[in-house]
Amino acid sequence: MIPYKWSSYLWRKYADHLYYGWKKNFLWIMLEPYRRPRSITPLVAIYVAGFYTGVVGAAITEQLYKEEYWEEHPGEYVPIMRPKCYYGPWRIYRGEELPPNM
Repeated sequence: MIPYKWSSYLWRKYADHLYYGWKKNFLWIMLEPYRRPRSITPLVAIYVAGFYTGVVGAAITEQLYKEEYWEEHPGEYVPIMRPKCYYGPWRIYRGEELPPNM
């Protein structure tokens, strides 16, 4: 080998030894339980944003349902809206039967 390549090789080996040495890994493994836990703030923010997006979407859907019903039946009481994503049996304890699918 040429002296330049040999010294480069030695420096690379030395850097690998410092970076991958068992002493360094052992130290970080010992300190791992005492590290500060990762923040859950981004996760909570995503959940809150998703929840309120669903609330706003449901409110808009309900309002559009009411407006459509009032156009066909002006001045009448608007019955409860049939659930969009549930097709099983659905009981109402107080009130009338659900309208047929629109």
